[in-house]
Amino acid sequence: MATFLLIIIYLAFISLGLPDSLIGVSWTLMQPEFGAPLEAAGLLFMTVAGGTIISSLASGAVIKRFGTGSVTAVSCLMTAGALAGFHIAPTLVWLFVLAVPLGLGAGAVDAALNNYVATHYKAHHMSWLHCFWGIGATLGPVIMAYFMVDGAWRNGFLAIAAIQFVLVIILFLSLPLWKRIGENNAGNASQELSDQHESSTKNEKPLQIRGVKLALIPFLFYCGAEAAVGLWGSSFLVNIKSLSVELAAAWVSLYYGGITVGRFLTGFITLKMSNRSLIRMGQIIALVGTAFLLLPLPDTFTLISFVLIGLGFAPIFPCMLHETPARFGKEHSQTIMGYQMAVAYTGSTFLPPLLGFVAAQLTIGIFPFMIATFVVIMFLVSEKLNITLKTNHTANG
Repeated sequence: MATFLLIIIYLAFISLGLPDSLIGVSWTLMQPEFGAPLEAAGLLFMTVAGGTIISSLASGAVIKRFGTGSVTAVSCLMTAGALAGFHIAPTLVWLFVLAVPLGLGAGAVDAALNNYVATHYKAHHMSWLHCFWGIGATLGPVIMAYFMVDGAWRNGFLAIAAIQFVLVIILFLSLPLWKRIGENNAGNASQELSDQHESSTKNEKPLQIRGVKLALIPFLFYCGAEAAVGLWGSSFLVNIKSLSVELAAAWVSLYYGGITVGRFLTGFITLKMSNRSLIRMGQIIALVGTAFLLLPLPDTFTLISFVLIGLGFAPIFPCMLHETPARFGKEHSQTIMGYQMAVAYTGSTFLPPLLGFVAAQLTIGIFPFMIATFVVIMFLVSEKLNITLKTNHTANG
């Protein structure tokens, strides 16, 4: 029964990933139809992410009141309805209106399911949970690319909405399982949390614990970089590499495919490698992939670069989340986790529009330079954090 519910949770995370890259992939057709400037895609994306931040901050109280299953089902219904609205939206203003429920629904699902899996299932399920998000994020551009061949981007949104409505039905039918499994498995994952820093941080406020503020910065730049590649990758390929819009969409889907495959493998590799080693390795691979975009290489290397960036990004986010209790102790891990998710959404809200603004003033060719900058900052701060935590451990040990 617990396995069956886990499958449903994975399906729900597929639905969370499906809409994530649709705006970026289809913007090359949407922009002229609505007569919108290039940077409007960034503002639209920022509106979605803003709704995600609001719902994630409110998710604790909402989930406590209505339960994880109900919140997940209703949130998926909101995103399905918003996507169906994109199909018929007459003006750019309506896209911004619909972006609000799209973001609110996505944030609630993300917060609810991450917390539920962390509480009721094993640690490696977290990597696989985010792997299934990657499946959705990979399928989204593939489905959209199919409809974009004929210029029918609106039908692409309708097809994704239809898939989401099917998942909504499954989620509502599964509601009785959530409470039953929760009662049987409560506290399983909490037994895995490390008490490494418990005695030294128990009486401190979370933000006063050494290293916490530093730990927030990689979340900002990771989510900003991941979202920026998904949002502007297609525009870079079309305008700089002269690819067709449908081929560019397919190549962006391979970026998400790299994230998906990488997170599936990470679920096994975590049994042999530490989270910190996987984070470092992922950042280096992403830097190599970005370097391919910066060099005057054949188109094949451009394709490889998107795959490498996706593979590099794969372990970073789930490993940073899983490392939280080991870094700062389980006493404050839930609060710190909330800070990290809020900062992560802030990165995905503001950094992609920043890239779009710079691109509008200069050229979309700035894309790989800014992605490289985000990754380098993330890498340097992560290494500084490791040194800080090692110093703390030595001082406390």
